[in-house]
Amino acid sequence: MANTENVQTGFADVNNTKLYYEVAGTGHPFILIHGHLLDRRSWDDQFAVFAQQYRVIRYDQRGFGDSGLVTGEKPYSARQDLYELMKFLGIESAYLMGVSGGGALAIDFTLEHPELVDALIPVTAGVSGFQPSEEMMKDHPVVARMYTSLNDAFEQHDIARAVDISLDLWTDGPGRLPAQAAPDVRERVRAMTTRNWERPDEEIQDQMHPIPLEPPAIERLSTIAVPTLIILGALDVPNPLEHLAAEIPAARKIIMADTAHHPFMEKPSEFNQIVLDFLGSLKP
Repeated sequence: MANTENVQTGFADVNNTKLYYEVAGTGHPFILIHGHLLDRRSWDDQFAVFAQQYRVIRYDQRGFGDSGLVTGEKPYSARQDLYELMKFLGIESAYLMGVSGGGALAIDFTLEHPELVDALIPVTAGVSGFQPSEEMMKDHPVVARMYTSLNDAFEQHDIARAVDISLDLWTDGPGRLPAQAAPDVRERVRAMTTRNWERPDEEIQDQMHPIPLEPPAIERLSTIAVPTLIILGALDVPNPLEHLAAEIPAARKIIMADTAHHPFMEKPSEFNQIVLDFLGSLKP
């Protein structure tokens, strides 16, 4: 992790689990939500940089990194986990940025708690309720085959093979040859993905079903009223927000060249400047 002075770390007891978090800097709260291949360390190139201007919070979602899974039998909501974490840290509202599955969570949270979000930055994010059509899969046969191979690897409990396929699919992206992304980025993602998928509670996690947002985001994007910046990778798998961005009023969209699913890790300096410029353009 980049050097950051006075980092506050700890565990928040929320909703029958423990969420590990790190906080640095002062200023307006800015929460970073990792993707579902990753953990909080994926933001290493952003954490210290953004902490120079903001109070930056990054955390491991339930079942990822150093956070727990569950200590009871009650249903859980990732949105409620984030809500309780904000209460625990005394955060009244924040800028919210999430990547991939974390981006989908950021969108859902904004819809459920619009009063708590001052700006939204979904990065290569999913959209709850979105289902790729058969036509889309036919138009992208390489992606469809890779998804099938990934599911086969999981069914055979071959984690190493599943991780390799996920790296080809998301870190390299279908627009590049396998292992064409920067080696250091691939190995960082490999380490985090492997750790997540090899957790001893992984089988329990597979049997748990978080409470979905109802109605899902796909039906409500037009109601998002906060300033929104959508960031995509030009070499990523097809992303619904590339076409749905227009449904979010006044949303800005940037597609970063020569990056796939993790543009913030592949081109951190460019990515950071894009985000800082966007936040700096907001009215205090």
